[in-house]
Amino acid sequence: MTADFRHFYQKSWAERTAIVAAQTQLSPAETALFKKYYAPQHSEIIENYLTDYPLPMGLAVNFVIDGQPVVIPMVTEEPSVIAAASNGAKIVKRAGGFKTTLTKREMVGQIVLEQLTDTAKTAAVIMANRDDLLAVADDAHPSLKKRGGGARQLRTRDLGQGYLSIDLFVDVQAAMGANMLNSMLEAVAKSIGVLTKTNALMSILSNYATASLVKATCELPVSLLQAGRYSGKLVAQKIASASTVAQLDPYRAATHNKGIMNGIDALAIATGNDWRALESGSHAYAAKDGQYRGMSTWTTDGQTLTGTIELPLPVGVVGGSIKINELAQLNQRILGISTAPELAKIMAALGLAQNLAALRALVTTGIQQGHMHLQLKSLALAAGATAVELPTILQQLEQAPQQDLATTQHLITKLRQSKEENDD
Repeated sequence: MTADFRHFYQKSWAERTAIVAAQTQLSPAETALFKKYYAPQHSEIIENYLTDYPLPMGLAVNFVIDGQPVVIPMVTEEPSVIAAASNGAKIVKRAGGFKTTLTKREMVGQIVLEQLTDTAKTAAVIMANRDDLLAVADDAHPSLKKRGGGARQLRTRDLGQGYLSIDLFVDVQAAMGANMLNSMLEAVAKSIGVLTKTNALMSILSNYATASLVKATCELPVSLLQAGRYSGKLVAQKIASASTVAQLDPYRAATHNKGIMNGIDALAIATGNDWRALESGSHAYAAKDGQYRGMSTWTTDGQTLTGTIELPLPVGVVGGSIKINELAQLNQRILGISTAPELAKIMAALGLAQNLAALRALVTTGIQQGHMHLQLKSLALAAGATAVELPTILQQLEQAPQQDLATTQHLITKLRQSKEENDD
């Protein structure tokens, strides 16, 4: 049977779920999952809404950022991420915590012109009318200027081959700012078209938010880094060396940075922010000098380990779906924040804490020791272990020659058979 998906967006929720169930031959139990996680208001957020897809939310602890204690809600499905963040923060807390800086917070948007025969001449016309074009941008979103934001700067960049980018910098205040920036760009593009007798190829924000850079740092006495038989001084040296490898080798840098974004993404999701935009901008910034590198650096003089991270983090605390996401608003309360800069600073510190914990584990006991225990817990739960059975199954799995689903299910079956025999 082939279902009719024509005009699917016009169907009611009940009609949509019925069509999907029929097309894919879902069982009644499977179809019931649509209802279990259904939230009517979310049909207004995305198209063709079926149901919600729940992810675990937990709390990272031990953070001190700019002298203030912070607890951080994180949404992630990956075991050990929250534990690692809390562990890294605990070490840094003993040294006084993280320090952060954010000098300005502006979003960048592009208006791209094409097929220009004299890009320099076109750029000169645009820059001669810069003030008028900035006023056009502000007029396109007057409420933003009333709140203290608005258009700040205009520049041109010759991209080559007849393409010219006109970059508009806007202070978007507390919002992520995508929609308001795009509206301003389209208004400016029309004015540029009149000035230059050209039509814009496109007008769109850039996720490479180089005017929204946030820096987080920490300084740790090497004595705080001791791990088992590894002295703190040796651990610091190894962390610094691992950081150097991430600056030299893109293969290592990709994994180094993925660990950093584990934390940043989890907080972005928890606060209703666009984690995909943060990912794209951060990875672009990691390649700003022509080679993809680690987002953080760690150095040591033998007495102190110093960590630094700088990233574009154009986050928001209002706008988009945040205002209708009750958990996003709740998580702002948990964080104790009310402004976008506060959130950006916490994100940067979280990324650095995540990185510290990962590197320390990697150069000492290995990344798998703590991580695999949590992975085995997920495996046991997936195999059907109950909360009561979990400790025994985990203990047996750690001793098992193979740690896979079939082995886990076999162990659970044996445990239950043993219990039944003992009960008899």
